Parts: sequence; C-alpha cells; structure tokens
Amino acid sequence: MQSPPVRVLIADDHTMVRESLVQLLRGGGIDVVAQAADGLDTLRQAEATRPDVVVTDLSMPRLSGLEVIRRLYETLPDTRVLVLTMHQEDEYILQAVRAGATGYMVKDSPAAELLAAVHSVHAGKGYFGPQAARALAEQLRHPERDLGDPYGRLTAREREVFHLIAEGLTTKEIARQLSISVKTAENHRARVLDKLGVRNTVELVRYALRKRLLD
Repeated sequence: MQSPPVRVLIADDHTMVRESLVQLLRGGGIDVVAQAADGLDTLRQAEATRPDVVVTDLSMPRLSGLEVIRRLYETLPDTRVLVLTMHQEDEYILQAVRAGATGYMVKDSPAAELLAAVHSVHAGKGYFGPQAARALAEQLRHPERDLGDPYGRLTAREREVFHLIAEGLTTKEIARQLSISVKTAENHRARVLDKLGVRNTVELVRYALRKRLLD
C-alpha cells in the first residue's frame, strides 16, 4: 500500500519564492497544504492544517523564523521544521537547531536536494546541507565556543579568507589561492573586517591570536 504524500506548509515572505516552492514540491509528489507570508500566519496555518513538515525562512515579518520554530516545537511537536534560508552563518544554523529545527539548507541548493530534505526530515532523520553540517560538527568539537562571538557569523568562505589574511596573504594572493576574482576577494575581506569589528589586518591578527584561531 502506497504511503500518503508528505503534507507541507511553506512559510516565506516573498510570493515568487513561495509559488516556486509550491510548483517544485507538488511536482515531486508532495502535498502543499498551506502557505504563509509572515511568522504569525505561519503559526495559525500550522495549527489549522497540522502539516508533517514546515519549510520556513528565518527572516520574516511580524515574528521571526527562530521564534516560529520555538513555538512549533512546543505546540506541535509532531510537526518537523526544515529551514530554507539565505543565512549561512553558524550563528543562525546553531540557533535554529537549538530552537527545534530538524533540517537546515540554503536557498541556492539544487531542487532535488530540497525534495530529499523534506522526505528525510519527515522520516525523522533530519537533513543538514554542507555548511550546516560543518557548523554542527564544529560546535561538537568546540562546545565552549561563544555563539555571540562574531567569528561564528562568518561564512565558510569568509573563514577561509580570514585565515589567509591572518597568514599574511595579500588580496591578490588570496584571489589566486581560492580561484576567485580580486574584486570578490576584496568584498570577502571587507565583510570579514566588518563582521569582526576590526579596521585592518593588524587588528584582525590580534583578534585571531586573542581567540586562539591561528594554528
């Protein structure tokens, strides 16, 4: 006997994103039972439809995705939550998991990966994209790390750039080593300095030494 389709609620404040997800999921045999454009509506729709899985963004109006996850975990424990977002920072990933999410992936993931993630989360196995898996593994290795530390907000690529800067490489050398353009390397460098709250390479190296982030 064939199992009933997975019932999914989609929560995202962008209409085009929701409509694209509906087409994708329904094309994969998944039953989209409701859509929501903000956090509060997500909770209302979830209470009314009792979906198997909620696919939600983190950045939503009226109520944040993190708070939505916490409330769903408390009020609808049988409903699984899969985060689909542009946020790749470890801070967001770890907070989402601690709030109750059982899956986390970024929006530039392949369509087939989303279908697999929905089924995996529904089956209770969880699903974490490469960046999320790295963040969780890093947290297990270093449970003492402070989530409030700005280093945790760097993406995987930004952490690569951070360490190369700390090792003394110039922007052109970083670009060559990572096979990216000099302009892209400059943008990564600027974001790293901004997120860490440092003004130059000297301050970045001091930060790295203070946090014992250098080998």
